[in-house]
Amino acid sequence: MTRKTAEFRHRIDDVSTDLIDVLVALHHPTRRWLMELLYVEGPATVGGLAARTGLAVGSVSHHLKPLHRQGFVVPAPELARDTRESWWRVSERQLSWSAEDFAPDSLGRKVADQAELENFRYQARATQQWLKEMGQATPAWRRAAGSTDSLVRATPEQTKDLHQRLGAVLRAWTEEVKTEVPAPDSRMVRVILQMFPSRPVQP
Repeated sequence: MTRKTAEFRHRIDDVSTDLIDVLVALHHPTRRWLMELLYVEGPATVGGLAARTGLAVGSVSHHLKPLHRQGFVVPAPELARDTRESWWRVSERQLSWSAEDFAPDSLGRKVADQAELENFRYQARATQQWLKEMGQATPAWRRAAGSTDSLVRATPEQTKDLHQRLGAVLRAWTEEVKTEVPAPDSRMVRVILQMFPSRPVQP
């Protein structure tokens, strides 16, 4: 029997169990942090990640295991100087999912809802981090960074259309930037796109 790829499994009936494992692996604050450190700073050993984060070596290994099982990080044995070193690098796996992939009141829906909440919290912490560091940024970066906020009446179909359009623009921009040689003043830039029904927000 042909083995199904992860991408294929997420499109058919066993979506729940497979996708639950992916969401649990990724949407954990510490695992997300470790994965982004590997993405931004490059391959590292378990000991190096422990020193960088202040986590115990055993804790780093514990968090890397589910990320490895789901294909988010992979071993990099070619970087080891001896058999005692365990090197890891990030794997740029793409992931797209929705809580609607799961039946209402199911375990999968609860996990998906929690994953969305953890994702929002991670984005909120990233935003707070920038706001704290903004005073030390150059004028060019302060002018370049920003946010856009709009409140308009729309249907679910219109909102989905906006999401798809903005996603296409972001993907095209990302590929364009990746092909250019990084300039001396380049930095990692986080782009967050969100759209959802909203009432007036009480302070």
